[in-house]
Amino acid sequence: MKNSHNSNGEEERHGGNAPRPGWRNNRFLILFLFLVLGMFLVLVFSDQRSSGRQIPYSQFIGHLAAGEIESVKILDQYEIQGTLRGRSGETQQFTTNIPYFDAELLVQLREQGVRFSGAPRPVSPLRVVLEFLPWLIIFFFVWFMFRQMQGSGNKAFSFGKSRAKKFHEEGKKTTFADVAGQKEAKYELQEVVEFLKNPAKFTKIGAKIPKGVLLVGMPGTGKTLLAKACAGEANVSFFHMSGSDFVEMFVGVGASRVRDLFDQGRRNAPCIIFIDELDAVGRTRGAGYGGGHDEREQTLNQMLVEMDGFDTKDGVIMLAATNRPDVLDSALLRPGRFDRQVVVDMPDLEEREAILRIHINKVPIASSVDVHRLARATPGSSGADLANMVNEAALYAARKNKDVVEMDDFEEARDKALMGVARKSKILSLEEKRKTAYHEGGHALMHYYCRHADPLHKVTVVPRGRALGVAMSLPEKDAYSRGKGWLLDRIKIAYGGYVAEQMFYDETTTGTQNDLKQATELARRMVTDWGMSRIGPIAFGQEDEPIFLGKEIARHKDYSEHTAQAIDTEVSTILTSCLEETCDTLHKHRDQVIILAEALVERETLSDLDVRELLGFPATGPTIGGNGSGAVAAMPGAADPKGAAVETSESLGADQGSGTTREGG
Repeated sequence: MKNSHNSNGEEERHGGNAPRPGWRNNRFLILFLFLVLGMFLVLVFSDQRSSGRQIPYSQFIGHLAAGEIESVKILDQYEIQGTLRGRSGETQQFTTNIPYFDAELLVQLREQGVRFSGAPRPVSPLRVVLEFLPWLIIFFFVWFMFRQMQGSGNKAFSFGKSRAKKFHEEGKKTTFADVAGQKEAKYELQEVVEFLKNPAKFTKIGAKIPKGVLLVGMPGTGKTLLAKACAGEANVSFFHMSGSDFVEMFVGVGASRVRDLFDQGRRNAPCIIFIDELDAVGRTRGAGYGGGHDEREQTLNQMLVEMDGFDTKDGVIMLAATNRPDVLDSALLRPGRFDRQVVVDMPDLEEREAILRIHINKVPIASSVDVHRLARATPGSSGADLANMVNEAALYAARKNKDVVEMDDFEEARDKALMGVARKSKILSLEEKRKTAYHEGGHALMHYYCRHADPLHKVTVVPRGRALGVAMSLPEKDAYSRGKGWLLDRIKIAYGGYVAEQMFYDETTTGTQNDLKQATELARRMVTDWGMSRIGPIAFGQEDEPIFLGKEIARHKDYSEHTAQAIDTEVSTILTSCLEETCDTLHKHRDQVIILAEALVERETLSDLDVRELLGFPATGPTIGGNGSGAVAAMPGAADPKGAAVETSESLGADQGSGTTREGG
């Protein structure tokens, strides 16, 4: 879930369009530069005016011999400044430089009766400025940089200070009303809110509120939004800091920042301290994922000590968020530190609809937009995904110069998120396009002859991402487990493109790679994980500890070679049986495959309703025929957001729309 309320950004903290503090420094700098330039020009011109007319020394000797020199002043024995009297009696100032030591100069001046005197050379203001200007520039530059560092919050020589950002919204606050869904998570956090509002209610009965609450969930589910809503509901200060802000190059800086953060929280109690991406600093110490790191471990040790040392009576509650709880240190998760873990799960159908309504309210939409249909068409999407889809739809509408966002804009945005950008510049030859059409036609037709298959949503031969074509299905409702019939039907649908290519071209292409991989992985997991074979309800292969929520790093082989051979035989039996049923179905309805493929060549994209009209199927109803059995399995994973293909890792949330693709070889 994405925050629907704009947090205190840079403009809000400075009062909308008010000038930022950095602008004052810039104006002062410009004023200072103009002042220096003006002084420089004044000194240059004043120095030139005071010097008089420059004449050669030989000309000076001639004027002296002619008796035209009235008075002179000798400066440091190298320069002569004097007054020259013309024949008509007018006088003018002159200056000349003595190129050599002239011992006869004073004698000639006495003979001509010239008044002369000596004086040291005056110091030119321009010279003084030029000598001291570099030092002034250096001093001003250092002072300016120091001011800049202070203004940005990174005060010099204060590396150990906490970098937590304090938010205290005086106007519209982020509350639980801004968080769609997540009823269980909000119920867990409601106790924290009640404690911050009325701590006596808990202390008088001897109850202790949890010191720390850890929000765990996949990226984009709204963990940070929930933390801000918790502070908004309680109307207390909110300190936000990332786990990576603690760790620095210098050992001990992170620990100092932890101490300062908790001191800052106590001074502003009651408050909430929120640490995002806790795994950046709270990883398991010693050997393990990520290796050792002295600075990070010292920071973690200080955090453990601080969480043990403060009492919730101070009115300070720790909130943290992570999507990797498996790598956190066990000492951090024990009671007395992070006492409670709150799972922030992927939204279900109703929650997705509520999230979409929050974000759609920010853009003008057409009356034809069906929010419920959009929620149904986006299973497995997080709040951040839905917010991005609404934004992409608005961008599509803006490109087309529309005044409102229409349903086709949302459809295009959703297809882009699930299957990638349509590569309209990729021009396929007619033969390649027809092969892709028959391949995708085989996939699409199998959706109507498999009883347990999800309804077809769209089939297209427009290249998207790496796929040359896509046949996409969407579940009618969120599903958290799947039966054997659904799994077998998924394998048959995956084989639909492979069989169609063999039927019409007597060969297959490299575009079947993804389909075969899906079918094989599903069949293997039916045998080794879900007990859906003649071997029995036995799980084979021990998985390593997960390195990321929902992912696995490796699987250990804990069975004999004889069992491995039996597993391979069962997998082959399942795949062969599904392949034969797919061949029988498509050969029996060969004419429908041709109709569907030719329509795809002509129109490129067909919806479920278009296919039903072409083939004369009923306008409603998921399938036409087929049978399946009912053993229940953990749901195979979600669609790959880039290729809309089935993924076989176990799901942690509702089933996403699955699909089959034909990839370019």
